[in-house]
Amino acid sequence: MFGIIRPCRHRMSEGMAASWLAHLCGLCLALRDGHGQAARIATNYDGLIISVLVEAQTAAGADLRRTAGPCPLRGMRTAPVATGAGARLAAAVSLVLASAKMRDHVEDRDGPYGRRPVAAAARGVARRWDRAGAATGEGLGFDTAVLADAAGRQAAIEAATGPGTPLLTVTEPAETATAAAFGHTAVLAGRPANKAPLEEAGRLFGRLAHLLDAVEDLAADTRSGAWNPLTATGTDLAEARRLCDDALHGVRLALRDTDIAGSAAGRLAHVLLVHELGRSVDRAFGVGTCSHGPQAPAGTPGADGTALPGIPVADGTPAAGISAAGAPVADLAVRGSGNPFGGNPYAPGAPGQSPYAPGGPGFPGGFPPPEPPRRRRGLLAGCLVYTGLCCTCQLCCAEHEDPWRGQRREPWCSSCDDCGDCCDCCSCCDGCDGCDCCDCGCDC
Repeated sequence: MFGIIRPCRHRMSEGMAASWLAHLCGLCLALRDGHGQAARIATNYDGLIISVLVEAQTAAGADLRRTAGPCPLRGMRTAPVATGAGARLAAAVSLVLASAKMRDHVEDRDGPYGRRPVAAAARGVARRWDRAGAATGEGLGFDTAVLADAAGRQAAIEAATGPGTPLLTVTEPAETATAAAFGHTAVLAGRPANKAPLEEAGRLFGRLAHLLDAVEDLAADTRSGAWNPLTATGTDLAEARRLCDDALHGVRLALRDTDIAGSAAGRLAHVLLVHELGRSVDRAFGVGTCSHGPQAPAGTPGADGTALPGIPVADGTPAAGISAAGAPVADLAVRGSGNPFGGNPYAPGAPGQSPYAPGGPGFPGGFPPPEPPRRRRGLLAGCLVYTGLCCTCQLCCAEHEDPWRGQRREPWCSSCDDCGDCCDCCSCCDGCDGCDCCDCGCDC
């Protein structure tokens, strides 16, 4: 599972979390049904955004769900999953980009890819995935050659990069590929007016994906001597953060020019591409987390690009101090990610207070209500499910269902006891005004 958008379930209503999972499972099953079991390893968190965007632009009443059979990753439960053109397009894009990523590992001789037998097998898999993705894309009217061409140009651009080369020159292939994928969602949904703004949103999303990957890999690449765009171009973290913040703002503006905000899927797209994408930037730069873990280390650029002096969190109380920008460090810690507006639009509350399900699950236009309580499993069936959860590490690392009672359980290693203190408010004065998915309470 690779990708930069990794939302926490605690920030979503039950209905929205179920919808997000339906798209993730839909992508996984579209890969399996169209290209075989092995293709499911190309499932990624970012690819499902393609499926979400198609659904967000599709007319209400269209049947875009089917019931999937039991899966170990769902606690051996059936579930509604996304289906249709959106899931297939997401599968095609994921396959082609995964094949490019695999080739990149082979060329860089990363880990086991440095061994000739592994490299040869990886090249064979990449060729098959290219052909499979192209065939699926052709059936949807999408030419995956633009993705393959972008991946092919990346190596040549990196080879010609040196100190002083603009960083955005290196991110251009990723921008071109994601722009094409985002724009085609409007074509599939029959919304040509959305094509241009979604291409712009996709271009900036590709820029963010490349930049965040570079930031997250910077320390490891420096130790190993591997190529990194920040090191190669001589770009510091403050400038990288500025480019990320500009791209975030551009995504918000591009989404305003579309007509996808009214539906439930439109609100999910907004949450992923505005709120969660912003949190991905904060996470990459070490500014704020969702589980009450360490906060920003000393010298980490804050939301304004200036370095924070560090926030001790041994007892959960931030130390007094002032950041380089003049903001109290304690205030920055409470906000969670340097957001100047504070607050938590995702905190659970009574019906009418939840930003994503006002008035409860039956709110018109909202997400479907959660499933009714399930019957308890027998002793033997529960033990089998428990074994499956152990083998897939879900007991330790993922929210899961109790093998016998069917209730949602936290992972054993979770430290997210109360996300109310670690979820920041949306920047409703800077890009989210007019949306009905949040209630920031900043009177803008």
